[in-house]
Amino acid sequence: MADPRGFLKHRERQSRPSRPVPVRIMDFKEVYERQEKGVTQTQAGRCMDCGIPFCHTGCPLGNLIPEWNDLIWRDQWEEASNRLHMTNNFPEFTGRVCPAPCETSCVLGINQPAVTIKQSEAEIADEALERGYVEPIPPQRLTGKTVAVVGSGPAGLAAAQQLTRAGHTVAVYERDDRLGGLLRYGIPDFKMEKGLVDNRIQQMETEGTRFYTSTEIGSDITWDALRESYDAVVVATGAMVPRDLPVPGRGLGGIHFAMEYLVQSNRAVAGDEVPEQIHAKDKHVVILGGGDTGADCIGTAHRHQAKSVTTLAIGKELPTERPDHEPWPMDPRVFEVSSAHEEGGEVKWLASTVEFLGDENGNVRALRVAETHYNEDGSRTPKPGTEREIPADLVFLALGFTGAEPELLTGQLNVDFSSRGTVDRAEDYQTNVDGVFTVGDAGRGASLVVWAIAEGRAVAAKVDEYLEGSTRLPAPVAPSDRAISLH
Repeated sequence: MADPRGFLKHRERQSRPSRPVPVRIMDFKEVYERQEKGVTQTQAGRCMDCGIPFCHTGCPLGNLIPEWNDLIWRDQWEEASNRLHMTNNFPEFTGRVCPAPCETSCVLGINQPAVTIKQSEAEIADEALERGYVEPIPPQRLTGKTVAVVGSGPAGLAAAQQLTRAGHTVAVYERDDRLGGLLRYGIPDFKMEKGLVDNRIQQMETEGTRFYTSTEIGSDITWDALRESYDAVVVATGAMVPRDLPVPGRGLGGIHFAMEYLVQSNRAVAGDEVPEQIHAKDKHVVILGGGDTGADCIGTAHRHQAKSVTTLAIGKELPTERPDHEPWPMDPRVFEVSSAHEEGGEVKWLASTVEFLGDENGNVRALRVAETHYNEDGSRTPKPGTEREIPADLVFLALGFTGAEPELLTGQLNVDFSSRGTVDRAEDYQTNVDGVFTVGDAGRGASLVVWAIAEGRAVAAKVDEYLEGSTRLPAPVAPSDRAISLH
């Protein structure tokens, strides 16, 4: 194990250092900096190497967390990288954007702050890239079987890499002009710079994976043609249908889905010319929704030099630390303060939007909101008599996603959809169409990057078994797994 008395000697949790707020909001470079190696080793030494390491089950990937914490503490970085990559294809992604359910499961959380697991993961991944430990792993033999992966987000990339390494000939189709899916255009650079995605694409190309951008399946190539050309097809198109808010005034100018704003900003940061870009400079910005997407809008608006940034959350205010009535091993309901929240802005809780108010030019000028009332049946409604106005020049709807885009999938491929708006699938990730599998948000619903990678690895095992009759690939999760936790 790591330092046997580490958790007793070093009770203080030290997170990754970040650039000063006044500096970092002037650009889109990553917020967090590399931590001094001695601090990382000390923090890894707090890991207790529990007899039952619940962090394993807190992570959908089943990361071998105590093992690589021990290796960090012993200054054995290459071995730590090997252990980490045994279960995670892209730890530099999860080390930056994962909310770390493993830390909620950390046994040290009984009476101390949890081990900095996410920080350890990020440091291993960065050290491995810096020292050249991340190398292509081409297949030892080719099976002669072909697989098409539609979508190049984390689920599609993980599935493609696993299948390529198993010896199959894999082609990844992406409708955007660059690879990465939401990793590329949904997540701002201040959370994860895109050179990390480019590094992995280069690794996968060297291993033998083929990539085709600006190619929409169902339009540029029909689904029938794709099925005829490949032995198996993996649908990893995500859950991109945004949840709307159909209240009076919704059609006013200046009201946008959050992803419209973030995609345009990410393209501009990449150097693209974005005509009529949605920009927040000198505007009052209001964001509906308090999740990760809303936080990404907050950070982007700060960097656009917005006049004010206000987030409206319909629910009750949550604590920022584990409350006493939700002790370990419960999964606490807390408000995760992101780097974007640290940069400024205001969060208004129990705020129900009643109406968007416009000016004489048809643009939004304010929101009429009311206090949220909780009814006996658990439903929430605006409380009469509590209405007030909040100024707004730009409104971003970050209310989550309702499922996958059904038009071409149902029109050409005839796959079944679930009642949740996702592609229906069996326990082997296969749809009702033989040889067609679905993975990630397309089948699961909008979720975390760590779940996407875990499902990508799992579907690769099922596709390999479908093609070869058996498999040696790991399958860390199943479609029926909704969450891995202790409650």
